[in-house]
This record gives sequence, C-alpha cells and structure tokens, in this order.
Amino acid sequence: MNLYFIVEGETERKVYPSWLSYLLPELERVKNPTQAQTNNYYLISGGGYPSLYEEVEAAAENINISQKYNYLIICTDAYENSVEYMHQEIREFFADNQLFLGHTKLQIVIQNRCIETWLLGNSKIYSRQPQSPRLLNYTRYYDVSKECPELMGKYNHEIHAEFHEKYLKELFFARNTTYSKTIPGAAQEEYYLRELQSRSQKQANHLPTFKSFIEFCDLVRSQLVEERSIEI
Repeated sequence: MNLYFIVEGETERKVYPSWLSYLLPELERVKNPTQAQTNNYYLISGGGYPSLYEEVEAAAENINISQKYNYLIICTDAYENSVEYMHQEIREFFADNQLFLGHTKLQIVIQNRCIETWLLGNSKIYSRQPQSPRLLNYTRYYDVSKECPELMGKYNHEIHAEFHEKYLKELFFARNTTYSKTIPGAAQEEYYLRELQSRSQKQANHLPTFKSFIEFCDLVRSQLVEERSIEI
C-alpha cells in the first residue's frame, strides 16, 4: 500500500504527517516519490491555491512512472466554494488536461472551509468562561463548541478562512498557548486528533469533511490488514 498526498499549504504539510503517524502508523514516509516500495507514503505541499494544480500534474507523471501508488490524495480547502464545486473542479482539471492515473485511485479531501475549521472542532480547547472580549464576541456570533464549525459564517470578515483562523487563535490564546500556520502546535498532537474524531462520531452532522478523511484512513487500514492476511 502506497499513498501519494498533495496537501494545501504549510500547515497541512506539518499536520498531516503527524496525523498519519497516529491513523496509519504502518506507513513510512519517503522523501522522493520514486522511493516508494511497500507501505510508504509521499507527501508534498501544493503551496496554496491554485499553484496546487502544478503539483497535481507532476504527481500524475510521477505516479505513471512509479506504478507503485494505490491512491493519489488531494487535500485542499473549499474556500468560498461548496464542497461539491471543489470536487467537480478537481475532476474537470484531470479531464481538461488529460491526466491519467492508471490503476491509482483518486481520493479528494476537501477541508470545509479550511483546516482551521476542522481544528475548531476540538470542544475541549474551548474556554467555558472566556475572558477575551474578542472571543466573547466570536462565541456570541457562533459557538463552535456546540455548533458544527463547517457551518459557521465569516462574521465581519471578507472570507471564511480568515475568520476561522482568528477564532482558532483566540481559543488557543485562552488556553495560554498559540497557534499559527507555520507552528500549529497542539493541533499536531494525537489527543487533539482523537478529540476531532470523537466529535465527528458522537455528533453525526458535525465535521462531515473531516469525517470523510477519517473514513478514507479507515479504508486504507482495512486494506493493509487484508494485504497482511494474504501474505500470511
């Protein structure tokens, strides 16, 4: 089993490898896509949108040369678009540019609205008695500890991602810690990931795009188990 990941940006470049070490510990990361042999994954940042598509073209070429990847996983933000729109845009990019993956399957993971939106789903980072006037205002506008972060609006900001990142930073600050795109801190830890998983499982309508990523990892895990049973 070999996976080829193209992730959105700097934050994802740090968070996803940490999460994969907890979700799929059987897989070892390789530094170059040509190094994949058995139970490896390669991960590269697309450097944002739309430059991510340059990496998609490179990935299609690398995958066809290697012939060893089971999945190409593209992880990107929804931005101001719908999840369905982003799925369609990516598939149209493959069709318009005549990109073929052979036996490799395409898996699209949309972060709705951005990875910070997912990270807002950890209810335990929420201070029950917030002291910051800004955090109080954010909470009055939308309480992410009770309502699905993926449905939150943009308050008085131009785009959703800008507000969602600011909200997350305020939550971290209230816990005497910090969050930034270059240093995501606790977001990389296993306990943080498990809290997101727990919420998506207990509250069926919360964090649906995060849940789709977890379901994909569960699928890969089951396939790894099946591969081992065949070897035995």
